[in-house]
Order: sequence, then structure tokens, then C-alpha cells
Amino acid sequence: MSQTKQIEQKWQKRWDEAKLFEADPDPNRQKKLVTFPFPYMNGPLHVGHAFTASRVDVYARFKRMQGFNVLWPWSWHWTGQPLLGASQRVARGDEAYIKVLREVDGVAEEDLAKFVDPFYMAQYYTNNGRSAVKRIGFSVDWRREFTTVMPTFQKFIEWQYKNLKEEGYVTQGTHPVVWCPKDQSPTGDHDRQSGEGITPDEYTLIKYRLDDGTILPAATFRPETVYGITNMWINPDSTYVEADVDGETWIISQQAAEKLKEQEHKITIKRSFLGRELIGKYFTNPITNLKFPILPGWFVNPQTATGVVYSVPAHAPYDYLALRDLQKKPELLTQFGLDPQMVLAIKPISIIKLDGFGEYPAVEIVEKMGITDQNDPKADEATNELYKKEFHSGTLKDNCGIYAGKSIREAKDQLGADFKKIGAADRMYDLSNPVVCRCMTQCIVKILSDQWFLNYSNPKWKELAHQVINQLTLYPESAKPWFHTVIDWLREWACARTTGFGTPLPWGKGWVIETLSDSTLYMAFYTINAQIKANNIQPQALTPEVLDYIFLAKGDKTTAAKTANINPELLDSMRQEFLYWYPLDLRNSAKELVPNHLSFCIFHHAALFPPQHWPKAIGVNGMLMVEGQGMHKSKGNFITLKGAVDTYGADATRCGLLLGAEGMDDPDWRADNLRDLQSKFDSLMGFTSHIITSTKKDENTALERWLTSRMQQRIKDVTAALDDLKTRTALQTALFETWNDLRWYIQRKGNTETNTLTDAVKDWLKLLAPFAPFICEELWSQTNEKDFISTAKWPQYSPDKIDTAAIEQETLITDVMDDTNNILKAMKITPTKIIYYTAAPWKWQIYLKIIEKTLAGEAKINELMREFAADPALKPHMKDIAPMVPRIIKALTKVSNERKLNMAKIGLTDEKTILTEATKFLKDRFNAETTIYSEADTQCFDPKHRAAMAMPYQPAIYIE
Repeated sequence: MSQTKQIEQKWQKRWDEAKLFEADPDPNRQKKLVTFPFPYMNGPLHVGHAFTASRVDVYARFKRMQGFNVLWPWSWHWTGQPLLGASQRVARGDEAYIKVLREVDGVAEEDLAKFVDPFYMAQYYTNNGRSAVKRIGFSVDWRREFTTVMPTFQKFIEWQYKNLKEEGYVTQGTHPVVWCPKDQSPTGDHDRQSGEGITPDEYTLIKYRLDDGTILPAATFRPETVYGITNMWINPDSTYVEADVDGETWIISQQAAEKLKEQEHKITIKRSFLGRELIGKYFTNPITNLKFPILPGWFVNPQTATGVVYSVPAHAPYDYLALRDLQKKPELLTQFGLDPQMVLAIKPISIIKLDGFGEYPAVEIVEKMGITDQNDPKADEATNELYKKEFHSGTLKDNCGIYAGKSIREAKDQLGADFKKIGAADRMYDLSNPVVCRCMTQCIVKILSDQWFLNYSNPKWKELAHQVINQLTLYPESAKPWFHTVIDWLREWACARTTGFGTPLPWGKGWVIETLSDSTLYMAFYTINAQIKANNIQPQALTPEVLDYIFLAKGDKTTAAKTANINPELLDSMRQEFLYWYPLDLRNSAKELVPNHLSFCIFHHAALFPPQHWPKAIGVNGMLMVEGQGMHKSKGNFITLKGAVDTYGADATRCGLLLGAEGMDDPDWRADNLRDLQSKFDSLMGFTSHIITSTKKDENTALERWLTSRMQQRIKDVTAALDDLKTRTALQTALFETWNDLRWYIQRKGNTETNTLTDAVKDWLKLLAPFAPFICEELWSQTNEKDFISTAKWPQYSPDKIDTAAIEQETLITDVMDDTNNILKAMKITPTKIIYYTAAPWKWQIYLKIIEKTLAGEAKINELMREFAADPALKPHMKDIAPMVPRIIKALTKVSNERKLNMAKIGLTDEKTILTEATKFLKDRFNAETTIYSEADTQCFDPKHRAAMAMPYQPAIYIE
């Protein structure tokens, strides 16, 4: 067994034995409740889970060390379709899937055979996941663990939905949903194999007519463009059907007919034929009564909407490109019996006035972007850009009838409604991208009647949700507008389905609450679950009255306790525990959950809890990439959490993830980076152990004061970064920058024997402990500290320990070394002799006066020159002062105000003594004879007259 694994097992065992992360209410301590979305148990935890959860653990450990009473609970999501779909694939003998389970998940054959039972599969992955979570060192209170099929938790969900319904937030109605034809049930985001985030899009169908009255229902998101039509596009090689649709004869794609059957349309198919049968015919615009031709368009996708597309080349880049391409191929047109001159005569019709564009915006943007044809990828970009601009700032022209002069934004919905009123339009729902259910069935849009929905359209509920967002802290703050946008566009959400696992809908026989709808408020359940388990409270005892009292203080405690046969004191204890831990202090999740889970969480807290129990902070992070690609089992780049820890160790895995990104940037897992971190942690062990075990002595030179000052700055920076959940910034400072400080001190000192260095290392280990807890516990134990570093007191920033003079002294040394290296690099020589010349005292008088004036905002060259000229001591130097003043003013523009204040506070610095004391160090670094002079020395070796070039904080340099 490797040393790393031995250390991990040792400290995991000791934490468990000490019950170190079990948190109970303590009225004498401030609390923090932090959570991470419970993972689905249809597969193993992976490094994507670990990235998000590591941010939570770092924050939890940091706050615990700051003295907070921190609770981080964990649970497992078993409900919904994912488990059932995965189990069914095993039962069907899906060899590709079973191979992945063997080779990627590492499932043994005896377990695989039992995966036909979805509950066995769930328990297998839950046990596997719990072990992985412990191995990576997450500081979880496992007493509060549950799965979403546990009867006690289901009673909580039933209570939640009973109250939501009473508040009017759960309604029954008719709405479009993403539907699995096989399961005969709505398919929520997390019930999907692919297509997460896709929702039904509503198309307006304009009912164009052939001469015989047959309707060609062309789908559009932009009904206003009906005034700019020039032709129709039909795919000549696709299959279309003539069908009776609600008593009308329609021509649509074969796929559209099947979709419309699920959208409250009565459809009878009369015949099917290829689209080429329609090419060359004319149709009538129902709004303008003008006639236009039908042209061949191979780009028309019969899978999208009706498979019938009308053309508006003035305002749609793809239409213009398709028309232009067709006009260039007269021989192709003749194959369809089309007159090339007729097609050539088709001109765009302008209907929208748009600032910055002329008559034909689509033509202009195509030419401006140099788009070659309809297959050019830039055509998508042009379409999106133009549509957005026209929607937000376009105005309809005079040829748009009664809508002329209206903005697109205000006319769009009115147009659609008016066209439907006169029978010229209908509607259809479709999906912008394919959605595949976990059972591997392609989903469609179905209009459900008598379906139960969470009514996220409710204006009162939306307003409350906006209030929650306004009062909470978001990490990063830039996510806040996104949340507000999601709250605005969220509509009815199907909250129940008839297949999969879940809590039964309390009032709807045969319905279970869907997988995203039972994961919105469960953070509150953590607060009481330890007591439920410890006191063996049965599900039937968790009546609505009991839960009303615990969470809402509704009803009478004695009556509720008696009805449920619960001790009133226990009921009160659970109420008090909820009040202690709530509100939720931090919820951290990946950005893919903003449009659903995280926003749903906000809605449900707003609906059921008073403002004092609304979430206080939400963190949003990016999605993990692996070697530059999205992680997926099919790509062969799926990395399990267990596998990562086995290969690289827990601390390297944690830090490798956290160094990847912060905010909403996507981290990239790179094996080379992980191996490098492994090596660094091996070096860190040796480096730190050597310092801890070295002989100790007290010294208080400027170098010790510098190290103490640097550590204070690192403590300040790491603390501030962690308070803002900037985990990468905090780790970079704690690990690399602080390590560099310690190495610099040892190089300058020449030994590791001072108490100051040992104290600095102990603070360093504390700063690192939230990130690399195992190695830090091991090294901490070597310092003879009795307690765990996981509960040691976080170092506090003390401004009075900052010695600005010592900081500037070391800055002088590093600046001098940098300048020397730059000269050596430019000269391309190996030095034998280096001489440094420090500035004369009179130059310091000039420099400090300019700093003083700069800080006051009064650094004017003419005034400074008059002041210097009036000083008798400076008169002999006026010839040299004249070019110095603008040079110093310019140099100081690159210096921070904080450092200028320090310089002013320190005043004249004896640079000659500082450099003289560092002579041996400089000599060793450059392997050259090193001498220090002051510019004011009467006798000094200065063959190139460099001494006169010396300035404060920038000694002159001569090199042989």
C-alpha cells in the first residue's frame, strides 16, 4: 500500500472515530448549513461531481476552522426514470451498455446479474458513492443521510406538495410537455439520456392554400414575416402526407402528422407522396391574397415542425442564400419543369425597418460576413444576429397593413393571435433538438390535459422568486441576471408522471412526483433526519400536522404530537433544530442546473417559507471537461471519483479539480496536471517535515519580520478569496505563492532553524487544510499539536504584524536580482564581477517629496522644480534634478497607492547596508564577486560612471 493511501486511511478512520464532522445545534456558536445536489444513483460518482462537491467541502472546512458550527449533509437521488431506464437496459441485454458497466464502472459479474433489479443497482452505486465520498475526504455528517425512496422522506415530499397545492402553486391543466411515447409519461430534464434543458417551442402555422383549397401549414417563430414572403420551400425528396386535420385537408411531412396526433388534433392520413409533386405549383398567402411559387429546398428538414417552410429572403439569411443558390442552377430548375427566368425574377420584399441596415438586411449581413452558400456555418451566426436585432429594434413598414409602425416586439404576439382568430393560422409544438428518454426512446411534444403542473407562470410566485434572488448572495455575482431571466421565462412544469420511482402524488392515484420536482426543498429535511433516525420515528408519524409544526410553526404542538404518537418534547426539539440550521447558508451546483433545479429551489423556498428561511447564498460553477472534451462514457474519457483517488490520491484529486477553474468557467481535467500535483505533494511532505523537525532558535531580523508580514498578507488573501468562493484563487495563493515565500526565506536565511519559520509553516498548513486535508493532518501531527488541523483555529489577519520596512527591504533584493538577470540576458554573458551603486541621500529627498505630492494629487513638474530650486542643499544638483523629476513621476504611475504610502512611511532607506548584508546571497546566486557602493562614496570603483544613474529603489549596476 502506498504512503499516500496509508495516510488517507489513517485520517479517515480517526475523523470517523472522533465523529469530527457530526454537527448538532449549539446556541453558543454561529452555524453554517452547506449542501450539494444529491447525485443520481444510476452510475458511479465521477470527477464532475467531485469538482462541484470539492468547492462545498473547502468552504465547509474553512468555516469550521473559523469557529462556525458547520453542517454538511449528504443524500442520494433514486427517484425518476434514470434508474429504471438503466436497469431495463441490463434486462434487455444491451451489450454496449453492459460493457460500459463492466469496463468503466468496474461492476463485477455477480453484481451485474442483479442489476435487473433497479433497487439493487441503486444500492450498489450508493454504497460505492459513499465510500468514494469518504475517501476523497469530504467532511460530511452521515447521520443525516437518506435516499429519495425512503418512506420518511416521501412523507416530507407529500407534505411539501399538499402545501403547494393549497397555496395554488400546483394546478391541473392542459399544457405541452416533453413526452416519452414508450413510458407514456412526461420526461423531465433528469429523466433524459440526452437533450437536457430542451423545452417545447411553439410555432405559428400560417395556413397557405393551394388552388383546390388544400392547406400548406408553414411553421414560423416570426408570423410578422408573412408580409415579406416570396415563395415556399418543400424538400422534393422527403415524404409528405395529405391528411384530414380537424376537418381540413393539410399537406405536411409524415413525421409532422405523427406529432400533431399528440397535440389535440384529429388526423386521418389520406395518402403519402414525395415532395417533388408540389414543386412548381402556386399557393395563396391568406393575409395578402397574393400568389407565390413552391420551390425545391433540400435544406428543409421533415423532422422539424411541419416540413413546410415559407421564404422571406429580405430578412432571413438562409432563405436568401437558398434562393441565390437556386438562381445559379437553371439546369436544376428545368428538371422540375420550373422556368429559370421566373425564379430569377424573384426579388426580396422588405418589410422591416432596422437602423444600421438598408432595404434588405439579410442580403447585407450575408455579404458583410462573406457567407458563401447555405451550407456555410456562418449562416447560423448571421441568422441569430439578425433575428435578435430585428426583434429588439425592428419596426414594421407600410406594407404590413394595420401593423405598420409597430415594433416587432409589440406586434409579434398580436399578429399571431389575430391570424388565428380569422382562421389563417394555427399552432404546433416541437423540440429544437432531439430528446432521448433514459429508456432510449425518442421523445416528442404532447399536449396533456388533466396533467398536474407546478405553475411557475404564476405572477405572484415569480415576484416572490425574484425577491429571493435579490436578497441572496450569488457566487459569482454575474450569475444573478441569469437567474432573473430564468424566473421570467419559466412556465408550467409537469411535476408528476406515471412511470419510474417517486413519491406518490398525495391526491392523484397512479401519479408519482417527477425527479426534478422532489429535489427542491429537501435541504430542510436534513435538519431533522438525524433525530428521525435516532428516535426511530416511523413514516406514519410524520403527518402533515407534525411537519406543519416543525417547519412552519402551524397548529398546536400537543395536538400534533398526540395524533402522531410522538413525544411533544421531541417534536419541539425537531422544530428547534430546524430553526437553528435554517436558512440554507450555501447551495453550490453546476451551471447546467440554473434553468431547472437551482431556480426550482428558489421558487419552492419562496412559496413555503417566510423570508427569514430563504437561502442565503448560491454558488454556480462550470462543467468539467476531460482533456479538452466534455466527459462522457461513449467518448472513453469518463473518470470515476474512486478511480481518480486510486490513481492520484485524494489531495491531488481535490487540488487538481479546484485549480481548474472558478466562477462559471469550465475546468479541464488533465492527467499531466494531476501527475505534477502528485509530485508536488511528495515534495511538500519532505520540505515541510524537514522544517518541522529542524532545531529551533529565536531570531528577529528583518528577514523574520518579512516572512511574518508575507504570511499575514497570504492569510488575508486566502480568507477573502474563500469568503467569495474563489476556490482556485485561494488555492493558488495558499499552495504556490506561500510555498514560494517559504523557499525564498530559506534561501536568504541559509537554514530552517528559526521559530518564525516553524510558525509560518503551521499557518501554511492551516491555509492548505481545506484543500488537502489528509497531508495537512499528517504534517500537523508532526508538530506535536494534539487536536486535528481540521478543527484548528483558522489564522487571523493581524495588520499590526505587518512590517512595511522589512517588506520593502526584500522587494529591493528581488528587484535588484531581476534587473541583474535582465542585463545578463541582454548581454548574453556569464558575470565574474557585479557592482551595485545605491542612490545618494539628496536623491531620496527628491523621491520622497514627489511621492508626497503624488499621493496628494499635486505632482506638477513646474511647482516641484520651484520648490527644489528654493532649497539651498539641492541647488548644486539642479542640473541633474531637471530630468529626474518627470522620470520619477512616470515611474510612480506604475506603483500602487498602497506601496507609495509604505514608501512615504518608511522614508529614507539605507539601501547600501541592506545590499551589503545580502552580499553573500547575491554572490552565491550569480556566482560572481559582488561589491556594494553608495553613489555618495568618495572612492568607489566605477569605470563606466554608472553610479550617477542610481535612483531610490533602483540601484545602478555594473557587470564584468
